[in-house]
Amino acid sequence: MRLLAIGLLAGFYGALFGVGGGTIMVPLLVLIGFGAKEATASSLAAIGITAVCAAAVYAFYGELKPLDAVLVGIPATAGVVLGTALQQRLHNRLLLALFAVLVGAVGVRLVL
Repeated sequence: MRLLAIGLLAGFYGALFGVGGGTIMVPLLVLIGFGAKEATASSLAAIGITAVCAAAVYAFYGELKPLDAVLVGIPATAGVVLGTALQQRLHNRLLLALFAVLVGAVGVRLVL
């Protein structure tokens, strides 16, 4: 039941603000007992499903730019491979600390 609630919340915020996996799903999965690496992997798999659905809905409204998506998606794919390789070398505690710093910095930047 908790996983369903996390998915619903992440999907809602993802559609509303363009975020969901990293900023909503990963912290909540960690809070219910997932390790940082398992939460990240599970979030990315879930995002794949939601991204396809969201892209279809945005395409219906004429707001999808497929070529731009490809131009962003190809290097993002390379970034995922490199990021995953680095993540596998980091301890969970360090990974979570780095994530907390990133989310905090983004929050401060958005407020200012």
